[in-house]
Amino acid sequence: MTELLHITERALWESAQAAGTYEMSTRGRTLQEEGFIHCSFPHQLRGVAEMLYGTDPAPGELVVLVIDRDRLDVPVRVEEVAPGGPRFPHLYGPLAVAAVTDVRAWPRPEPRSQKERMLAGDLYLADDPELEADALRAAGLGERYNASSVTDLPARQALLRELLGEVGEGVVVRPPLSVDYGQYISIGARTFVNCGAVMLDVAPIRIGDDVQIGPNVQLLTPTHPVDPEPRRAKWEAAKPIAIGDNVWLGGGVIVCPGVTIGANTVVGAGAVVTRDLPADVVAVGNPARVVRKIGEAGE
Repeated sequence: MTELLHITERALWESAQAAGTYEMSTRGRTLQEEGFIHCSFPHQLRGVAEMLYGTDPAPGELVVLVIDRDRLDVPVRVEEVAPGGPRFPHLYGPLAVAAVTDVRAWPRPEPRSQKERMLAGDLYLADDPELEADALRAAGLGERYNASSVTDLPARQALLRELLGEVGEGVVVRPPLSVDYGQYISIGARTFVNCGAVMLDVAPIRIGDDVQIGPNVQLLTPTHPVDPEPRRAKWEAAKPIAIGDNVWLGGGVIVCPGVTIGANTVVGAGAVVTRDLPADVVAVGNPARVVRKIGEAGE
């Protein structure tokens, strides 16, 4: 089931309830002219309303209808407001009142910034001045770190500590290193990270003490919507990654969003870890699976 949201004036909805149907096509007219706005997916609701209505309505003036697409007898087409402009689903023809599963008050403006939404694990837009500034800072520090000289290790370590959120004593990270923001990565004492690591820290990445990370390992926290429309609109989110103490990740391992790997666990080269792994096991494959416990006989 795909829900659609539709913005309408409360009085018109009450009239539609009495009549049993609701005419959806605006024929290009605005809310102020017609009394309602095109049907839209949830992530586009406020943007479409502001684009067509231009301002927030008074409390109680508008309602949002939640529509079960499976109950519709009318087509849904994705249209552009203007050539090359925003795209959103649009219903044509009469909407049966029975297709409406919920009526909600018009949502007030989101008080959180995109950065706050990102850190909470909610959908957010990365094309945001605050986040772009953070990413630019990380890119500049990362460029300097990756160009640093092996003959000046104190300077290299100073750059790493400036780039990352927390760096324990005795940590070694061989360049090149790629991050999104850097500041949401913590690495415990005596951990070794080989060259070519990719740590995309849209959500926090926590690496414990004495961890061994092979070359070209990827720790990936970002996620994207499966539904095509919000993904096209550039909404994304992230889930944190946690690597326990004394874990060994072989070369080329990929750790997916939201995964926790328990202490002492070994992950074989090239494995793709899509789910949590417990402590004290050996895991291999794509997707990674536990093949034995540490200490059991095995190759």
